[in-house]
Amino acid sequence: MRSFFLTSLAVAGLASAAVAHIAPDAERPYRKSLGFGPVHPHAVFRSAPYQVQAAGLRASPDVDPLDVATTFVVNHLRDVLSETSSFVLREDSYTDEATGVTHAYFRQIVNGVEVIDGDLNVNVKDRVVLSYGDSFFHGPAPTVVVEEGASERDPHGEYCSRLESQLLFRPEATRGEQVALHASEAGNAELIQALHQSNCGSRSFVAESAIHTHNDEFTNKPALLAFMMHATPSESVAQDINANFRKHIVRMRSTFDTAYTGDHATTVEYIHNVPDTVNPVKARIGYIQVPEGGKTVLLPVWKFEVEMADNWYEAAVSVTKPHRIISVVDWASDAYAPIRREQESKQPTYHVFPWGVNDPSEGNRTFWNAKPDAIASPVGWHTLPFENDPQYFGVRRKAGSEKFRNTTTTWGNNVFAHENWEGRNAWVDNYRPDAGASLNFSYAYDPRETGSEDALAEAKGYINATVTQLFYTSNLVHDLFYRYGFDEVSGNFQQHNFGRGGAENDAVIANAQDGSGYNNANFMTPPDGQNGRCRMYLWNTANPYRDGDLEAGIVIHELAHGLSTRLTGGPANSGCLGWGESGGMGEGWGDFLATTIRSTANYSDYPMGEWAANRVGGIRNYVYSLDETINPSTYKTLDKPGYWGVHAIGEVWAEILWVVSQKLIAKHGYSDTLFPPQPLENGTVPAGDFYRPREHYTLTTASGAQVTKAKPLVPKHGNSLAVQLVINGMKLQPCRPSFFEARDAIVQADQVLTSGENFCELWKGFSERGLGPDARVDGRTPWGGGVRTNDYEVPLACKEEKIPEDPEDVKLDFII
Repeated sequence: MRSFFLTSLAVAGLASAAVAHIAPDAERPYRKSLGFGPVHPHAVFRSAPYQVQAAGLRASPDVDPLDVATTFVVNHLRDVLSETSSFVLREDSYTDEATGVTHAYFRQIVNGVEVIDGDLNVNVKDRVVLSYGDSFFHGPAPTVVVEEGASERDPHGEYCSRLESQLLFRPEATRGEQVALHASEAGNAELIQALHQSNCGSRSFVAESAIHTHNDEFTNKPALLAFMMHATPSESVAQDINANFRKHIVRMRSTFDTAYTGDHATTVEYIHNVPDTVNPVKARIGYIQVPEGGKTVLLPVWKFEVEMADNWYEAAVSVTKPHRIISVVDWASDAYAPIRREQESKQPTYHVFPWGVNDPSEGNRTFWNAKPDAIASPVGWHTLPFENDPQYFGVRRKAGSEKFRNTTTTWGNNVFAHENWEGRNAWVDNYRPDAGASLNFSYAYDPRETGSEDALAEAKGYINATVTQLFYTSNLVHDLFYRYGFDEVSGNFQQHNFGRGGAENDAVIANAQDGSGYNNANFMTPPDGQNGRCRMYLWNTANPYRDGDLEAGIVIHELAHGLSTRLTGGPANSGCLGWGESGGMGEGWGDFLATTIRSTANYSDYPMGEWAANRVGGIRNYVYSLDETINPSTYKTLDKPGYWGVHAIGEVWAEILWVVSQKLIAKHGYSDTLFPPQPLENGTVPAGDFYRPREHYTLTTASGAQVTKAKPLVPKHGNSLAVQLVINGMKLQPCRPSFFEARDAIVQADQVLTSGENFCELWKGFSERGLGPDARVDGRTPWGGGVRTNDYEVPLACKEEKIPEDPEDVKLDFII
C-alpha cells in the first residue's frame, strides 16, 4: 500500500451507548457505558464534485481510483504536509461493486505517530472525486511527541473544563445515556459530574497520589489503570485498584506485535492481567486533537482497546500526568433507553415468526424452508470451512479432508446463536439446539403465567425456540444487508469471505436470554476481522416474561449497529459513531431499518419495543408517524431537556428518515419485499419487478476514447430505494458525521444512483422536519449540545422544479 512520509521523528518508548430501564432488577444491574470526546470545529464534509487533473491520471479510463484519491489528498493538504506531517492510505479502502464508487480512507501521521482522530475519506467514481470528509489536524506539529513540562502546561485543561461546565449547565445530562451508570444507582448526578471535574475522568474517590507515585518511566500502565478505575462498573474493583495501584502495575505484563495502517508500522503492546478485562488490552501511542485558546492542538495520548464483559472500549488517555480520559467510544451499543455454492447441504426447516412479523402479537409461527440468498450466503447458513470454525481452531486435520463442515445446530458462517444464561464472555461451548440429520428446527413455544419465582425457569424452558428465532432473524438480516451493499470488502460479519475481500473470522456471536441483564439488548462492533457480539435479554415487564429474541425489531436494531459502525469511516474504524449526533444516528438508523422492515403497503404508525416492554407506545418518546401531532420531532427537538442521550437523538434522526422514505414511497410506490431477486445461472441479477432495467453510460477519456459502463442497479420502489440510499449514504459520509453531513451523503447517494432524480423529494422530506439547507447549530459541544435553528425551506431548484446538474456535467477543475 501507499505511504507518504517526508520525514518522521523517533518516538521514545512504546511506539455509547446507554442504559435503558423499564423495570430495573436488582440482581441484574444495567450496563454502564462511557462515550465522549472533543468537537472538531474544523472538520468538513464537501459533496460537490471535483475533477482531478495530474500527469497520467486522465489518459486512461482504467486509472486506479485510489491514485485519484491520493492525488486529490496531496493537493488538498498542500498547506498541511511538512517534514513532520504526512498521511497513509488505509488498507480497508475499497470499491463498491454495486455503485462503482471507491471509498478511500486516509489517516494522518505526525512525527511518525498516528493522529487517532485525523481521518480523511474520499469518494471517487470515474476519476471524479464526488465528495470528501476531512478532520485532519491543520496546525503546526509539535516538535516532539511528549514535551518536557507538558503536564504542568496541561493543554487539555480547557477541554476538560468545557465538559464540566456543560454538565453543570445541562443537569439533565446526568440522566443521559452517554455516561450512564447503573440505572438503579443513586447519586448519578454527583458521580457523573465527578467524572469530569477538572480531570476528564478520575473517580472522585481515586487518590491522585496513587496514580502518580510510579516511576517516571515512559509507560502506559498507570494511564490504563486510571482509565480502568472509572471504566469498571464494580466499585470494589475500583477501590482495589486504588488501594493496590503498584501491585496491579507489577502484575501486568506485556507482549508486543506490529500493526499496520497502510504501510505505516506501529508497535502494539498487549497488556495482560488488567483488572476487570476479559482479554489483553491493546495499547499504542498517538495524538488526539483538543481545543486550547480558541484553536486546536495535538495532545499525546495512549490509545487503548479494552474488552470487558459488558463493554468494548476505544479510549484515549493523556500520556502526561495526571492521566485523563480525553476520548472514549464504547463499541457496544444498547438497543433501548428510556457466487456459486461450493458445497451443497440439506435445506433446514425453521419453525419461527416469519420475516415481517415483528413480534408474537402480530402473528403466529410458520415453517420456513426457503433457500438462503445465493449471493449473500453461498454455502447456506449452517456451513463453514473447518479452518474458520472456532470449534476447530488449533485442531490438526488430515490432508485432503473436506474443506467445509455442515452443522446441525445454530452455528454457521454468518451467525453463532446460543443461550448465555450465565451472562459470561465464554460462548463457544454454550448450549444451542441440535436438529440432527433432519435439520428440522421445530420446537414448542407456549409460555404460561407462573409465580414470580418460576418466571425465569418458564422462559428458559423455551430456549430452543428462542435460539432458533434469533439464528433465523440474524441470518436474514445478514443476507438483506448484503444485497444492499454490506458485503465483505465493506466489513460485513462472516467467518469465511469466499475470496471476496475483507477481513474474516468475524461472524456475529448472538447470545439469547443473556443473563447479564433484563429489558435491553446491545451490540459490540469491533473493527473488521473481529467478531461482533449481539446480546439479547429477557424482559420482566410481563408474566410470562417476554423474550427480546422474539421481537424482530429489537434484533434488527442491534444488527444495524454493526452495519452503520462498519460502513461509517471504513470497516477498520469503529470509533466514528461514539457520541453526540453521530452516536445518536447510530441508534436512529437501527430504528428506521427495523420500522421499514416491519411496514406494509398499508401505511401505519409504528412504535419501538412495544411488545417486549409491555408498554403502549413502546420505549421511545413518540411512535414513528407522519402526523406531527403524534410525533412532533424536528431538528431543533435536540435542544430540549432529555435529548442529549444518543437514543433520544436517534429518535429524531429515525423520524426524519421515516418522513423522507414516505416521500419516496409516494413517488415510486411500495414493494412487498425488500429482498432483491435471486441471481440467474450466469450470476447476473434479473431486474424483475424489483429493479429498473439496467442502464449504461458512455465515459469519454481525455484522449477522446469512449468507454461504456453499466449504471448501478436502481430499486424501483420507494421503500427499497430508501433503504439503498440510506446504506449508500453511510459509505459516503465522513467519520463522526453530523445530521447535516449524513443528510448530504444521502442526497449524494441519490445523485450517484439515479443522477439526482429524487433530489427534491429528499430535500422536502428533510425540510419538513427542520433539516433544510439553512438549518444550523451554534455552539456545538461534544455531548451533542448547542442551539439549533430549523429550516423548513427547500433548495431553490426544488421551488422552481428544477433538477440539479449531473456530476458528470459539472466542470469544477481541481488542478494538481
